[in-house]
Amino acid sequence: MTIFKQDGFTLIDVSHVVSDGMVTYKGLPAPIICDYLSREASKSHYDEGTSFQIGVVSLCSNSGTYVDVPFHRYLDGDDLSQIALDKLANLEAVKIIIDPDNNKIEMSDLKDIDVKIKPFYFKPTEDRHWGSDQYFENHPFVTEEVANFLKQEGVKLVGIDSYNIDDVSGGSRPCHSVLLGGGIPICEHMTGLDQLPQDHFKFFAVPVKMKGMGTFPVRAFGLVSD
Repeated sequence: MTIFKQDGFTLIDVSHVVSDGMVTYKGLPAPIICDYLSREASKSHYDEGTSFQIGVVSLCSNSGTYVDVPFHRYLDGDDLSQIALDKLANLEAVKIIIDPDNNKIEMSDLKDIDVKIKPFYFKPTEDRHWGSDQYFENHPFVTEEVANFLKQEGVKLVGIDSYNIDDVSGGSRPCHSVLLGGGIPICEHMTGLDQLPQDHFKFFAVPVKMKGMGTFPVRAFGLVSD
């Protein structure tokens, strides 16, 4: 279930499930999720009818839907324990829908979009290829010109539902450099953005408050008021 209705608002989950063995980014280790203490083994520690599961996770920071913060790119940038919560939660948001056959997001795609609303999300519908080899090929990405524009406009967070916000055909990562250099978090590998309205919703993507880390999975969701 990805849509949760409450009195006065709706929560829309736009994050992937993290599961044992899943591949998010080719070449990076997959998560290992297992029991440290199984329910059956725990029965010997507790009264009859009482059992618990305690798990162990070996997890690459770039797994599932995740947020990059400045430390990911810059040694002196804010890490997960330092990034301000108001850059990750309760953010006014706007979404732009990109032609699914276009893999380069340029300034022309921002026409008539009010980027003063923050954060800013691209919707190239690339998540339809999640879990397949096609997801890693010719993925949509944001140009350096657009990244600079969004930084200048004061956008608080930028997200995309594809493999990487940058073109990975070369070794440079201009969007990561520009946005993270400007203190703007990046949320990658989102999914289900078609369920969100184009604007007038709040967005949340909060990772664990961890020292010395610049990337971590999030439970990303939009909040739409009735």
